[in-house]
Amino acid sequence: MIDTHYYHDNWGLYPILFQLGKFQIESYSFFVVLALLTAAAVYYFYVHKDKLTGEKAIYLALAAITGGTIGSKIPIWLIHFHEIFNSHTNLVSILSGRTITGGLIGGTLAVIIVKKILKIQVRKGNIFAPAAALGIAVGRIGCLLRGCCYGSITQLPWGIDFGDHITRHPTQIYEALYCLLLFIIIVIWKEKHPKPGQLFDFFMISYFSFRFFIEFIKFEPAIYLGFTAFQLISILVLMKYVIKFLWQIFKKIFENQKQLVSNF
Repeated sequence: MIDTHYYHDNWGLYPILFQLGKFQIESYSFFVVLALLTAAAVYYFYVHKDKLTGEKAIYLALAAITGGTIGSKIPIWLIHFHEIFNSHTNLVSILSGRTITGGLIGGTLAVIIVKKILKIQVRKGNIFAPAAALGIAVGRIGCLLRGCCYGSITQLPWGIDFGDHITRHPTQIYEALYCLLLFIIIVIWKEKHPKPGQLFDFFMISYFSFRFFIEFIKFEPAIYLGFTAFQLISILVLMKYVIKFLWQIFKKIFENQKQLVSNF
């Protein structure tokens, strides 16, 4: 089974949140939905506060959700290609598993595409950044209760036993607290009127930097040069921002040189 969110009945801190008759509400599914609703509420709040209401704001939100949903699946399909291929028509294997890293990348690409279609020139990332940060923080609570995305074995006093009498790093808590901190920083920074898109750049750089380092204490297999798949994804995302930063520097130097020549 490739679904990293599926375990035996005794696994997890609180896998079943509550029960309605014979219908069980799983903690993971509940908090995934709550994370989406939380992110949507934060996005809606800033859309109205920044007076960005209208159909275009709705289209961008739908693009982020759709792209994020598809993007969260693609890395899992690639990493577990052989298991999925060997399962033939097993729909459960195809639909199993998801990852935040792929969701962020997929959502970002979808928004970029829709912006080009709608001919939106101004960057809207400053309203997506707080929504994404708080959404991830809420979603990781579901991972903690379900017992997925856990860390490596530890003897630290806050290590958690998810069901096999072995204490592990509660990496879900680490990530939830980190993203909550990012959310607070972004909200405070937003009041200072940052440049368009600056907050989203900050969020992406901060999150993928964190994700790269936390993978060293997560229970994930290395696939290349001692790095996990998610570390390699993080490196690619961070390289994109490094290249963007260097390009902006060289562009500014070139423009200054051009101005000097024209003045001469």
